[in-house]
Amino acid sequence: MSLPESDLDLITAELGREPTPAESVLFENLWSEHCAYRSSRPLLSAFESEGTQVVIGPGDDAAVVAVPLPDSSSTAVDKRTGDDYSETYITFGIESHNHPSYVDPYDGAATGVGGIVRDTMSMGAYPIALTDSLYFGPFDREHSQYLFDGVVEGISNYGNSIGVPTVGGSVEFHEGYIGNPLVNVACVGLTNGERMITAEAQAAGNKLVLIGNATGRDGLGGASFASEDLSEDAETEDRPAVQVGDPYTEKLLIEANEQLLDESLVESARDLGAAGLGGASSELVAKGGFGAKIDLNRVHQREPNMKALEILLAESQERMCYEVTPENVDRVKTIAERFDLGCSVIGEVQDGNYVCTFDGEVVVDVAPVFLADGAPMNDLDATEPQQPETDIPDRSLAEAFEAVVSAPNTASKAWVYRQYDHEVGTRTAMKPGDDAAIIALRETAGGEDDISGAGTGLAISAGAVPNWTATAPFAGAQAVALENATNLASKGALPLAAVDCLNGGNPEKPDVYGGFKAIVDGLATMCETLSTPVVGGNVSLYNDSVSGPIPPTPTLAMVGTRSGYNAPPASFAGEGELLLLGEPADSLGGSEYLAQFGGTDRFPTLPSDPSGVIESIAAVANLETTLATHDVSNGGLAVTLAEMVTETTGATVTVDSQIDCFGETPGRVVVETTDPEAVKTAVGETLSVTQLGAATNEGLLSLTVGDEEVSYDHDAIGALRRTITAAFE
Repeated sequence: MSLPESDLDLITAELGREPTPAESVLFENLWSEHCAYRSSRPLLSAFESEGTQVVIGPGDDAAVVAVPLPDSSSTAVDKRTGDDYSETYITFGIESHNHPSYVDPYDGAATGVGGIVRDTMSMGAYPIALTDSLYFGPFDREHSQYLFDGVVEGISNYGNSIGVPTVGGSVEFHEGYIGNPLVNVACVGLTNGERMITAEAQAAGNKLVLIGNATGRDGLGGASFASEDLSEDAETEDRPAVQVGDPYTEKLLIEANEQLLDESLVESARDLGAAGLGGASSELVAKGGFGAKIDLNRVHQREPNMKALEILLAESQERMCYEVTPENVDRVKTIAERFDLGCSVIGEVQDGNYVCTFDGEVVVDVAPVFLADGAPMNDLDATEPQQPETDIPDRSLAEAFEAVVSAPNTASKAWVYRQYDHEVGTRTAMKPGDDAAIIALRETAGGEDDISGAGTGLAISAGAVPNWTATAPFAGAQAVALENATNLASKGALPLAAVDCLNGGNPEKPDVYGGFKAIVDGLATMCETLSTPVVGGNVSLYNDSVSGPIPPTPTLAMVGTRSGYNAPPASFAGEGELLLLGEPADSLGGSEYLAQFGGTDRFPTLPSDPSGVIESIAAVANLETTLATHDVSNGGLAVTLAEMVTETTGATVTVDSQIDCFGETPGRVVVETTDPEAVKTAVGETLSVTQLGAATNEGLLSLTVGDEEVSYDHDAIGALRRTITAAFE
């Protein structure tokens, strides 16, 4: 890449001269789509990001959200505001590492985990949970399995090594990702008002300290690389743009960061991610209204004879930039040495420009706000997407059930999450494989962890369904938001906040940009309806290759809270009646049924009162008489029931039609209960309640649809659902 002529003219006019080579590459990367959101920022105002629980919204390394704990008695003082606080704060962020994961699936995915964890650390938080949402081409393609295998290994090895549990996420396969997979990773951290910091420089005269790995030449131009379509030879030509991770140094950096926070040695911080040191340091001071003076020769380096622009732009991993008062610098150096981390005092915050010197010469001298935020926005044409006509293929119940239940999108993902350490940290109360993970937030007046289950449960759900958004981008994105909220509600939690990772193709194509605009509007509309602020996110465009653009993919990660963390499981207890909460499906649009057999249909009708739906589902999940809950999503009711069968429990179920069985309308939950009347009372007029049948104490699912009937025992269902596991045995 190089600077477009229009950008160069603007920069030259602002500087009053031609930019230096170092300035040119800085602008090229910081004004790239990846960093500046030039095509997406005009759309992002659609999101509602405020709420009484929101401490810090979009614009920082991660969002900060308050979570009151029922037994908290803290009266400490928030060092930023001077106010008393009596709440625990969580940080919440999400990132993409899409292009790097195509070029080098292991390191691309691993460094995606490392980056979002450091975003968490830079807010003064300790990382407590990760989710990953992964999207690949058709599973039967050898290259898709190669990418899938490498990405999962990269995530597991990095996350396991740093001791942060990967507790949830999603995996989807779709032909639109053949030439461009997506790897979206979210992280939740834990902090409070006393420990919280931001990426906003605080005072001129403070020192800028770089801690972590030495700077090398890996990841050069990563931001600009992520802002262009993948070429046919990307796996070889673009490999230098992919960073190489070192999780053991990251673990040391996490613990050193904790020590720095414990001793209140940090004024502000920024993770070195996209655009490397140049991006992190310029954005840090620009956000605070300051400039900086940096001596690039002081940066500890891994390779000899590095040039100024290489030092500025390299995206070498496991590095943090800290603002430190002069009197605390020596103590910071001591802590870095204790954890065997490199440490360089590279410059200081100052009034005026962002200035970098190298070998005694000024190589960068620009206004930091112009560099960090001065990129002009794009005004692009958009073609509004149209919904398809109805053309539904006819298949027998047995053929449809077996095809849908064994499809890679609906098959068991145990092969994935069994590679992740999801219990490290001893907070995971509900593990992967259920609708949502639950993390225990425990606090007592004495500061000891409460293990009684009486604390606050933080439920986490993440993902998107490309079949939905490819069929109907606006309604499909609405459904993605409602689906994540339903996952939380089915475990008794109400949504608290969300972050999004908005993935699209080349925005310069009107049809692609029209689909992207529709997913933004759809996601924003439903989140606002659910009173769930979208507190941060990421945009990844130019996910386009020789095989075409990806489907518009609005990954959403959502957190919610519940009292306690003992939630009903997603498997039959074998003792109750089965009810379906929510309106029956009225179409098959976007379903796995159509993905398997071809055909088209309009997207299902969404509930008219989504907030009421979520509140009612959560109320039912929290009833003492509720034995099991499982939402209806990918694959419809057929897959939900199949997933609920155990070796010793099953069900006998009757529904009217195959649309009822395979439709994927979100906002529906199967409930096993010993008191159906209590369920009906809890939902009132908000939700329809349909009798499905009864759970049994045999590991057998008997399903009647119209005049057809099928029966499968636990072993037969397990064999169908082993599609992914069997491929890697």
